[in-house]
Amino acid sequence: MTLPSRLSAAALACASALTLFTAPAAAQPAATPPLGCTGTPSSTWINVVAQGLRNGSGLLAVTLYEDKPSKFLVRHGSLYVGRVNAEAGTTRMCIFVPKPGVYALALYHDENGNRSFDRTGIGFPAEGYGFSNNPPTLAGLPSFRSVRLNIPRAGLTTRVQMKYP
Repeated sequence: MTLPSRLSAAALACASALTLFTAPAAAQPAATPPLGCTGTPSSTWINVVAQGLRNGSGLLAVTLYEDKPSKFLVRHGSLYVGRVNAEAGTTRMCIFVPKPGVYALALYHDENGNRSFDRTGIGFPAEGYGFSNNPPTLAGLPSFRSVRLNIPRAGLTTRVQMKYP
């Protein structure tokens, strides 16, 4: 007659384990953004990891665009430009986004720190650059569709490979 007591003990153990793993969402602490996160504070942010910076001179600029192709890469078309000191190799940055949704990121390595993306006399980039999703840029600027980035919740990380002329 020990079978029923074993079953009840097993059932009790399973119920206890389920309670531990199904705690209500309200009991879990809310995620907090890393120190130094830039932009207008909100409950949503993304960590940007820029890889391949050739030196630690100047700044890394991360430009945030909303999900509107007509505003991508046009003067005054961005939601925000955040800047951090560049670090050779990899530079990390956290940027607030207004709310979960689809955005695009354009980065540039402002080596001379003039807060402008410098170009050569014939219009080619003179500084390093990169885009969300790392689209090919051999034939020119990427399409907006190729750089769209879904940010459904806070704390995600995206990696961008920098390219230099």
